[in-house]
Amino acid sequence: MWTRETRAEHDRDDLRYPSDLTDAEWQILEPLLPPPAETGRHRSWPMRELMNAIFFVLRGGCAWRMLPDHFPPHQTTYRWFTRFRDEGTWESLNHQLVMLDRERVGREANPSAAVIDSQSVKTTEAGGPRGYDAGEKVNGASVMPW
Repeated sequence: MWTRETRAEHDRDDLRYPSDLTDAEWQILEPLLPPPAETGRHRSWPMRELMNAIFFVLRGGCAWRMLPDHFPPHQTTYRWFTRFRDEGTWESLNHQLVMLDRERVGREANPSAAVIDSQSVKTTEAGGPRGYDAGEKVNGASVMPW
């Protein structure tokens, strides 16, 4: 439930953009990101600014080329985004953040059980593969939510 305290804690009015990371968020996220390489070219842009640029595009739904000029170049930002995607960094971040949040609220870091549900959807007569869902008593394709 929102209270004055929680609203103040989550207030983003002092940030440049609502998608920017707060100092508290950056303290949590920074150790989970890949460290700079020990060899090769040094990073030209701070990782926090790259993350702010990525979150700006993802939150705002704009094209990479529409990044404001004070962010890193759109090519650099997109390259980091795809690198994180291809290396599984986003999945790892999500997993780590879920575990941290579960611990924060006093639960075990890893859930001990999971629930999987499916949904039946009616299909047309000329559709593709067809099945029968006895639980729903529906002719059609069984659709999994993932």
